[in-house]
Amino acid sequence: MALSTQSNFADPDGAYRLIVEAHRGISDAQSADLDAALVLILANHIGDLDVLREAIALAHRRVVEMSQQQQQQQ
Repeated sequence: MALSTQSNFADPDGAYRLIVEAHRGISDAQSADLDAALVLILANHIGDLDVLREAIALAHRRVVEMSQQQQQQQ
């Protein structure tokens, strides 16, 4: 199985809203815990180390790039 980076949702905005709503009314620490739990649950659902490895690398690159862009804007 290859990593899919295109939306697989019939309603991508609805999926985004679900994630945002899950964080409403909880502390920053609880929000971080929720994110970690969600990552582990979805990683288990994927069940493919190669896909997981690719997803982690992609997410890492995006975070580093965003941080670099923010530093350049300052």
